[in-house]
Amino acid sequence: MKKVSFAEFGGPDVLQLMDAEEPHAGPGQVRIAVRAAGVNPVDWRVREGQFLEAHPLELPAGVGLDASGVVDEVGQGVEGVEVGDHVFGEGAGTYAEFAVLGAWARMPEGLTFEEAAGYPSVVETALRIIREVGVQTGQTLLVSGASGGVGSAVLQIARDRGITVIGTAGAANQDYVRSLGALATTYGEGWAERVRRLGHVDAALDLAGSGVIRELVELTGDPQRVVTIADLDAPELGVRFSGVAGSVPEALAEAAGLISRGKLHIPVEKSYTLAEAAAAHIDSKAGHTRGRRVMVV
Repeated sequence: MKKVSFAEFGGPDVLQLMDAEEPHAGPGQVRIAVRAAGVNPVDWRVREGQFLEAHPLELPAGVGLDASGVVDEVGQGVEGVEVGDHVFGEGAGTYAEFAVLGAWARMPEGLTFEEAAGYPSVVETALRIIREVGVQTGQTLLVSGASGGVGSAVLQIARDRGITVIGTAGAANQDYVRSLGALATTYGEGWAERVRRLGHVDAALDLAGSGVIRELVELTGDPQRVVTIADLDAPELGVRFSGVAGSVPEALAEAAGLISRGKLHIPVEKSYTLAEAAAAHIDSKAGHTRGRRVMVV
C-alpha cells in the first residue's frame, strides 16, 4: 500500500510517499480502506519533533490521526460494526491507503468521506477545551483563531449550549465566523479593544498560538479562565495548555448527533492527494483556514 511517512524530524520536505506493509486490526480495533484523512496542526508539530519530551516517537513514523473510510477488518472483541460499514474515527498513520482505528463511529447520513475525515480530532478537541475552560450557558466565550476546524466546531457547539461567542479571525473570514452564530472581529493591532466593545468576556480559548495569551488573561481577568491548544509557553503565564485527548468514542458519538441534528457542519476548504502531503502541511501551518483541510486517498 501507499503511505506517507518520515524518517527524520524536520520541515515538510522530510515527508515521503512510499510503499509500506498493510497494517491489521488488533483486539478492539478496526481497519479501514481510507477514503480521506484529516489534516491537523498536530500532524506537522509531530513531524517537527515538538512533542518528543512528552511523547517519544520511533522513526520512521507515519502521519495522521483522523480518517474516514470503509471497514475491511474487524478485530477481536469488536461489536456493532461490520466489514463494509462507512465509519470515521481516530487512529495512527492515516495518510495511507489502509489504516487501523482505535475509535470510530458510523458516518452520519448525507456526510461525504471528505467531510467526515475533518471531524474526529477537531470535535474531541472542541468538546474538551469548552469543558476545561468552564464556560456555562448564558456566559460569553472569546475564541482567538475562530475560523479553522477547531474554531468552527467550538463556535457551533457553544452556540448550541446557549453560550455567546466572540470570534477573532482574518478580514476575509468575518462573514464565515458570523455565519456560525458568533460575533466577529479581526485580529491585529487594537483587537483586544475591539473585543471589549463587543461585550464582557467570561472565558477565552487560544486556538492559533499567535502570542495573545497576555491579552486573553486581561480580558477574562483570570488565567484559569483561559485555555490554549497552540501556545506551548502559555503555562508560564498560568494558562493551561490542553494537549491530552479525552474520550474519543464519546466525542465521535456527540459529533454524529450534532451533525444529524443539523447543529454542526465544518466545510472542507481544500483537499490534497497523498503525494501533496507536504503542501498540506505548509498550508496548515500558514493558518487562515476556513473549516478543514483533508487528504483524499
